[in-house]
Amino acid sequence: MASKPSLALERRFKATPTQLFEAWTKPEKMIRWWGVTDHPSTPRAETDLRVGGRFRVQFHTPDGEHQSVSGVYREIVPDRRLVFSWAWQSTPERESQVTVDLRSDSDGTVLTLTHEQFFDETARDNHRRGWTHALDNLEKVFP
Repeated sequence: MASKPSLALERRFKATPTQLFEAWTKPEKMIRWWGVTDHPSTPRAETDLRVGGRFRVQFHTPDGEHQSVSGVYREIVPDRRLVFSWAWQSTPERESQVTVDLRSDSDGTVLTLTHEQFFDETARDNHRRGWTHALDNLEKVFP
């Protein structure tokens, strides 16, 4: 059986592991960088931060399309690691998995994002663009 496509992105931030972990897990911080932050739509985020708990992020794209993604937390190591399932409301059958690893590094933190189990290469490539944009937005939170 062929393996499913995956991607890995690494980025250094001028933030502590705690600050980055909170940016991924606290709704009031998540909405500052998830989705399309340069669009007047106000994103919404909900979390139940516990293994087996759910999260959901909703936003509108500049063309007015409603986007909603949700998942279940599978592993939580505060300030170090977060693993969760990932499924868009429009394609819930295409569940994948995201792992965020945080490593303290001299004057900041190295974040490694691994997204696995994509339906196909097109989905992987679309998510690579989306995650790159999201991480660019996250960098703006910690100038």
